[in-house]
Amino acid sequence: MREHMMNANRPIRILGLDPGLRRTGWGVVSVLGSRVAHVAHGVIAPDDKAAFSDRLLTLFEGVTAVIAEHHPDEAAIEETFLNVNAQSTLKLGHARAAAMIAPARAGLLVAEYSAKVVKKAVVGTGGADKTQVAFMIARLLPTAGSPTADAADALAVAIAHAHARTARRAA
Repeated sequence: MREHMMNANRPIRILGLDPGLRRTGWGVVSVLGSRVAHVAHGVIAPDDKAAFSDRLLTLFEGVTAVIAEHHPDEAAIEETFLNVNAQSTLKLGHARAAAMIAPARAGLLVAEYSAKVVKKAVVGTGGADKTQVAFMIARLLPTAGSPTADAADALAVAIAHAHARTARRAA
């Protein structure tokens, strides 16, 4: 949809999201051709003592604020993994929905990627751990410094989407 309207000579911005009810990581990268550059990153952390609905609202408003500040062209989010605890999986699904609605409401394409696909895109193996992902983010985006694990995961989601976009255009 919006991808066709993009100017090929202009970098696009991708918002990556690593959803969580306690901490939702976000990262914005700029992509021009195969070049990916760090723009910004952070974490949205709702008050653990707040009502569940208020925590979801905090996530939605936080992602909305990131979009307003950084003007991404597209967004990508990590898919929910199934947890042994069904209640935890359901709550994570709610957090993911709150994070997805903000870019959708802003008219952005919202792509979804499994953790395995994200890790493979950044580290080269789908079985990588958080330490390996953070290490590769520091290598691939040196101006990002040392982001928290949540923000590093979000930047990894954005990079995975950048790679997927490049692969689609090459096909």
